[in-house]
Amino acid sequence: MHLVYPAVLAALLFCTGLYGVLARRNAILVLMSVELMLNAVNLNLVAFDVWLSRTAEDKLHSGQALTLFTIAIAAAEIGIGLAIVLAVHRARGTSDIDKLRDTAEGHETDGPGSDSAGGDGTEPPAAEKAEATA
Repeated sequence: MHLVYPAVLAALLFCTGLYGVLARRNAILVLMSVELMLNAVNLNLVAFDVWLSRTAEDKLHSGQALTLFTIAIAAAEIGIGLAIVLAVHRARGTSDIDKLRDTAEGHETDGPGSDSAGGDGTEPPAAEKAEATA
C-alpha cells in the first residue's frame, strides 16, 4: 500500500476537524472536531512509522508508541473537556461558545442602566461634566 492513501485520508480528516473547530458554536461539537484532528495525526504517525520501518529495517515502531500516548492524552482531554462543558452548561444554561466568551470578557450592552455617557465604564470628559452640572 502506498503512503499517499493514508496521508490523503488523514488530510481530509484534519481539514474536516479544522472546519468543525472554526465553524461550530457548540462546545461539544468543537471537542468532537478536535478528536477528529487528533485521529488524523494518529493515522499519519502510524502510516509514516510503517513506511519508515520498511525502508530502514527498523523494528522500534516509535510512531505506534507515540500514537498510544496520543490516544491516552486524547481520552483524558475529552473526559476533562466534557466535565467542564457540562459544569458550564449547568451553571449558565448554554454551551454556545460565543455567549460564553462574551460573559468571560465582561462585555456589557449599553442600556438605560449605564452610569456614564459612553456606557463602557469610563467617565465622560470634563466638558460634558461641566454642562451636566450647569
